[in-house]
Amino acid sequence: MKVDSTMQGLKAKFRVAALVIISIWIGLAALYDLVQPISNGCVMTYMYPQYIPISSPANVSSSKYGLYLYHEGWKKIDFNEHIKKLSGVPVLFIPGNGGSYKQVRSLAAESDRAYQGGPLERTFYQEATLLEEGGVNTEAARFTLPNQYDSILDWFAVDLEGEHSAMDGRILEEHTEYVVYAIHRILDQYKESRDARVKEGAAISGSLPTSVILVGHSMGGFVARAAIIHPHLRKSAVETVITLSSPHQSPPVALQPSLGHYYARVNNEWKNGYEVQTSQTGRYVSDPPLSRIVVVSISGGINDYQVRTKLESLDGIVPPSNGFMISSTAMKNVWLSMEHQVILWCNQLVVQVSHTLLSLIDPEMGQPFFDTKTRLAVFTKMLHSGIPHNFNWLRQSPLPQQAAIGPFQEGKDFTGSRKHGLTTCPSNVHWTDDGLERDLYIQTTTVTILAMDGRRRWLDIKKLGSNGKSHFILVTNLAPCSGIRIHLWPEKGKPASEVLGSKRVLEVTQKMVHIPSGPAPRQIEPGSQTEQAPPSAVFLLSPEDLHGYRFLTISVAPRPTVSGRPPPAASMAVGQFFRPKEGDLDFSPQSLLLSAYSSKDITLMEDHPLAFNMTFAVSLGFCLLKCL
Repeated sequence: MKVDSTMQGLKAKFRVAALVIISIWIGLAALYDLVQPISNGCVMTYMYPQYIPISSPANVSSSKYGLYLYHEGWKKIDFNEHIKKLSGVPVLFIPGNGGSYKQVRSLAAESDRAYQGGPLERTFYQEATLLEEGGVNTEAARFTLPNQYDSILDWFAVDLEGEHSAMDGRILEEHTEYVVYAIHRILDQYKESRDARVKEGAAISGSLPTSVILVGHSMGGFVARAAIIHPHLRKSAVETVITLSSPHQSPPVALQPSLGHYYARVNNEWKNGYEVQTSQTGRYVSDPPLSRIVVVSISGGINDYQVRTKLESLDGIVPPSNGFMISSTAMKNVWLSMEHQVILWCNQLVVQVSHTLLSLIDPEMGQPFFDTKTRLAVFTKMLHSGIPHNFNWLRQSPLPQQAAIGPFQEGKDFTGSRKHGLTTCPSNVHWTDDGLERDLYIQTTTVTILAMDGRRRWLDIKKLGSNGKSHFILVTNLAPCSGIRIHLWPEKGKPASEVLGSKRVLEVTQKMVHIPSGPAPRQIEPGSQTEQAPPSAVFLLSPEDLHGYRFLTISVAPRPTVSGRPPPAASMAVGQFFRPKEGDLDFSPQSLLLSAYSSKDITLMEDHPLAFNMTFAVSLGFCLLKCL
């Protein structure tokens, strides 16, 4: 009996010890997963920062907080003379919980470089459009981005002493009070600087700024919104706000009741601020108080563990007519997820935000656009890619025939034949006649292009596309307009003047959507082997798009030759007529669970469609999710 009880005691102790060891192992593994560096693909931003203190007027008592003007450059400057020359567009940076005013340096430095270097190189991919309840906002759709920047951005930053604003609502209120003061001080400083120049006899041009653009990081984004509804803020002193990884719906951790109460009060005033003001009898009194405020919330995505995307949403706070939230993974030219602090220096994101802010400036007024829809259109075009939010592309809207088919002019095209010039690609983007060869006639449903050969490939929609019942998809790393052009023809090579009805030769090149892709490989030496560059665009036509047309042509530019330099990386395009049903793939819940522990290869037949539906079960099989 004594031996048995001893053995049972040892077994119990062994079980406890094993449980403790397993628990420690799981805890250490989880801790390692949290603290290990995350490879986010971001490029570091470099700068030569100088911070110029902005003094307070003599009649204002000193505060524990401070205001600084950023200057980019390694040469020592006279601070007073620099402040006297203020004439740009004011932007105020608000740091977050425990943040520093010096965190403005990446955005400010890249804004200076963007102004000096000019707008980003123009591409001709399909752009995001600003939608309204009735469809596309035509006024915003007509808006074009500037060809040059006429006004520089003057970046200011508030020094909030690194206080932990995420811990107490009273600290947030103090920060809000100082930000309101800083906004007024910035606007007053422009008048003081202008008066000083006038006194010295300097020539004066342009008007004084009447508003300040706010850029807030983390809790600084919420402070920016709180400042806008502050009763002491001057009218129209702020009309544009960008927030970076900022919690808008609620605080990440409500440690103090005052924090939750302040959030609720601010968000409630914002919800009411977009409602039309009426009298007690219901008669119209005035527009919503916040009708001119545009807010854009930028999320760091899945790698931001401190503030989750759900908290950064503007749903229920700012209507779609006045703002939106976008993840850095969906931002044009970025497509990366990043940690909470990395969003301040990730060069891909910082560059895109800098060019976006510079594009907000009205070239005639030298200040941000007055019209709310125009500012929102700038944000949409500069931040959103053409990738649809809903990936059910097979139900996308057909081509806008009445808008796409424009006037045609007789001209000589890149093949040397007579045809009607198309208006979608700019006239200044043209190909030379060097190296152009005869047309090719494709006899299979799949067409492959392995080089820039200067040829035009004809595909018979009736024959290859099941008489217009199939979809057509193309993936390529060639740039639209300058590298590849795609047209729909009612008849082969027939001039538009001879085509009966409204159907004409239609260029659909700019229906190509830019997709995330890695950097293109480069040859080290002429003639050496080169890896295939990854696809950078996808193009899709539905049966509705193809209806009424007989031929589809894919025209590829001749390879550019530069003396003394190696040729570019290999070019590629693959197109295919297909039916969605032919690309169905089903995955069982068991295979998905096993894939979490071991990789699972998916083998596709050589003739498998380029586009395919993957149907797989999630949440233990209770929900089906379809992807294309």
